[in-house]
Amino acid sequence: MKIAIVTGAGSGVGRAVALGLLGAGYGVALAGRRPKELEETAAMAKGGRALVVPTDVSQESAVDNLFATTVHEFGRLDLLFNNAGRGAPAVPIDELPVETWREVVDVNLTGAFLCARAAFRTMRHQTPRGGRIINNGSISAHAPRPYAIAYTATKHAITGLTKQLALDGRGFDIVCGQIDIGNADTPLTARMKEGVLQANLTRATEPLMDSRHVADAVLYMDGLPLDANVLFMTVMANKMPFVGRG
Repeated sequence: MKIAIVTGAGSGVGRAVALGLLGAGYGVALAGRRPKELEETAAMAKGGRALVVPTDVSQESAVDNLFATTVHEFGRLDLLFNNAGRGAPAVPIDELPVETWREVVDVNLTGAFLCARAAFRTMRHQTPRGGRIINNGSISAHAPRPYAIAYTATKHAITGLTKQLALDGRGFDIVCGQIDIGNADTPLTARMKEGVLQANLTRATEPLMDSRHVADAVLYMDGLPLDANVLFMTVMANKMPFVGRG
């Protein structure tokens, strides 16, 4: 049985990926800040073994506890899906409070770093050595939406984190890739059915895709041997306004 940690597993893409991994027979530690939602994810599982570990990924001690608990319960770690993230109100940069900027950076970037660091340490020293880290980037790592400075900046930074981990992990059989997701149907994207800001500042509805396709993509990426890697993969609703002039 392969062992995974999924952060942000209480809803949305994190829940979909966690359920996909559990359905494939993985042991999965479900991490997130809301215990009730994590328990709901565990109750939805059809296979595998779920372990609920409430975690605020922006806190170093909480992340260390997550990885220690996972290894204690399962014995090792094969996969980290580094998914937890948040956004901010869509406002011009001069209207975004510095406190909000820091909160987004704390979760999206520092949280991803803390989890990657703990996964790297675990995978480097376990026997057999190695494992895979998959970072959840975003199409915003390629092209921004209007008034999303904090989210976009952190997702560009995730791309740098992915490349550095992919390089630094080579000597330890630790593989890192990134999945950039566009318009998966989750509670966070429900607003797109009503209309969201476009590049020309008009509002328009946007197509969505079933989030299970993200789970399928993660399973494919992790199904590769550790001498192969998908460094970057984009999975998106085909008709969303990304390819083209916007």
